[in-house]
Amino acid sequence: MATIVIVEDEPKLGALLGDYLKAAGYETHWVADGLEALPAIKRHAPDMVLLDLMLPGKDGLEICRELRVFSEVPVIMLTARIEEIDRLLGLELGADDYICKPFSPREVVARVKAILRRTRGAAAHAAQEATGLHIDEAGYSVSLDGHDIDVTPVEFRLLRALASSPGKIFSRDRLLDQLYDDHRVVTDRTVDSHIKNLRRKLEVWRPDQDVIRSIYGVGYRLEL
Repeated sequence: MATIVIVEDEPKLGALLGDYLKAAGYETHWVADGLEALPAIKRHAPDMVLLDLMLPGKDGLEICRELRVFSEVPVIMLTARIEEIDRLLGLELGADDYICKPFSPREVVARVKAILRRTRGAAAHAAQEATGLHIDEAGYSVSLDGHDIDVTPVEFRLLRALASSPGKIFSRDRLLDQLYDDHRVVTDRTVDSHIKNLRRKLEVWRPDQDVIRSIYGVGYRLEL
């Protein structure tokens, strides 16, 4: 499940975007003040940021400028100002897209999906090239350093989630969402059991490396 931080000072619009994005399967966090935006982004480590241009405390352009110092998270800027200079400036500062108000929430969801598909696909491909890990979505197969790894469907989904952002910590709750297609009710210890089995299989070919690292009290991250 991707996480999206919504930085929007209009409560009704923030809630509306949150409702539509949640219905589309995303986890959302809403921030109404520009001064709270960067701390919230650092705290939640989102997969995308929806960023209003006109905000109290600090405007969206300044937030985007400061965000790009430490993060390449995709940003869609939202604004009622349609002047071309604002549009160009927003994109030059590192925004990935720009939507003018008024807009349809469905359009925002469609833009979010499109950008996440593109950025996640590129990131996953780059990560696989760099780490020696190859995940074949079509064949539901996994290899590490050219060696085939025999994984179960659940282990495949867990590894795919972890590999979507190598080095990023995934909580047990987020990983639970990836386990079963029928969304059956299971405990977080189920994640621990599958991670243990998956780690053992990967470490056959990387015996001196902690391939999936446990972060005490938080979750797991892939370190390849």
